[in-house]
Amino acid sequence: MTLFTMLLVLISERLFKLGEHWQLDHRLEVLFRRVKHYSVLRTLLMAVLAMLVTFLILQVLEGLFFNVPLLVVWILLGLLCIGAGKVRLHYHAYLKAAARNDSHAHNAMANELTLIHGIPPGCDEREYLRELQNALLWINFRYYLAPLFWFIVGGIWGPVTLVGYGFLRAWQSWLARYQTPNERQQSGIDAILHVLDWIPVRLAGVVYALIGHGEKALPAWFASLTDRHSSQYHVLTRLAQFSLAREPHMDKVATPKAAVSMAKKTSFVMVVVVALLTIYGTLM
Repeated sequence: MTLFTMLLVLISERLFKLGEHWQLDHRLEVLFRRVKHYSVLRTLLMAVLAMLVTFLILQVLEGLFFNVPLLVVWILLGLLCIGAGKVRLHYHAYLKAAARNDSHAHNAMANELTLIHGIPPGCDEREYLRELQNALLWINFRYYLAPLFWFIVGGIWGPVTLVGYGFLRAWQSWLARYQTPNERQQSGIDAILHVLDWIPVRLAGVVYALIGHGEKALPAWFASLTDRHSSQYHVLTRLAQFSLAREPHMDKVATPKAAVSMAKKTSFVMVVVVALLTIYGTLM
């Protein structure tokens, strides 16, 4: 059921998930606004509670009406947790603004796209576009590759692990947008996601090395296997940048498009791998 659900979710996401309506991040904002104190324990307890509620729902629906309601819930949870939704609208708005040289509009959209890690101050045009590329690659990882990874490894409880990851991602995004860096640090969300992202970042990284210009990317990927100090963001984007080395880095439209194109190829490779594993009976 994992492959079938994943394909339905990805198709549905591309067809009509174009805003906040089907975004878990948006749905959880009401809950997040009630939180007044921040700690690692509170973050973990909230995520575990979200997973527990999901688990209980799946348990209640198990075997009911030939598992049709269960399948519907799998798909609904997949739609809520997988896909960029509103972020994709920001990307298209950036491209339109950049194409007409509207610097104010395209900078505003670039700030939205780089919300989590930001753009270093004082960087030149080439560095600015490279950081934008990195942000787009990270968005693809956060909203597609990593959720799919946790959905797949969860097996029959894939929606439970998916909701847990989606909850933590939403919490990080909300803290980055509305709270101070100190409160975000107190929540421990970055440290928790650093651990959870370790394996999926390396899996995505090896795909980047293989589908891009991997002469330097592949050795860098092997080095990343023993790197315990670099942030997962820098590991992933460094590997991707090796593969993007021959792509344009001075065009406001072509540069981000190159990153998105490679990110889409990576997502496609992941779907193909899951399909092959399912055919050979490795996955359910």
